[in-house]
Amino acid sequence: MIASRYHFLMCNHYRNNPEAISTWREYIGWDLYDGLPEPDLWPKRQALVARTVEGRKALDKMAWGVPLALAGKRPGTTITKHVTNVRNLASPFWKAILAEPLQRCLVPFSSFAEPQTGAGRAEHWFTVNDALLSAFAGIWRASDSGNVFAFLTCEPNPLVAALHPKAMPVILHTDDYDEWLSADYAGACELAVPYPSQMMKVE
Repeated sequence: MIASRYHFLMCNHYRNNPEAISTWREYIGWDLYDGLPEPDLWPKRQALVARTVEGRKALDKMAWGVPLALAGKRPGTTITKHVTNVRNLASPFWKAILAEPLQRCLVPFSSFAEPQTGAGRAEHWFTVNDALLSAFAGIWRASDSGNVFAFLTCEPNPLVAALHPKAMPVILHTDDYDEWLSADYAGACELAVPYPSQMMKVE
């Protein structure tokens, strides 16, 4: 399938504190993965997600980035891009995935980065206050190379917008985890909103 629009939006770098994963022990099962992935996550790397499997929650490992065939510059050609961030929830391609609760996942993170304007590879790092581990609102699908995932982005809150005005990841409140994994399409879209600035900090 060829996607007509592709959004080059950050965040494309986040981290997981391996020790923090244990804080989900009572919420997520542990039998679907063998060892922890590396804590520094970039596109195409294997990362942890939590999803519903046979009626229960479990951790899985997937590659970050959904491959899409896009129209190339030359007529009749295509190129493959790996989409890490999803903003256009009304796009038929993404809507078909988002509308199926079993294709949603939680993407655990300890902190995420946005680039510093005009500072080369320097980044701003954002965390959720008093949280060892938080979760992005993710979606996943099967691909020729295995299961892959991306997470949603939205308008940035004032804290993020001051440093990165394009977008921010959709961060879920802990009380909304189950809702994200079970709501209908409309309910899922309602959760795709900026996380409160007062509940975050930047490093």
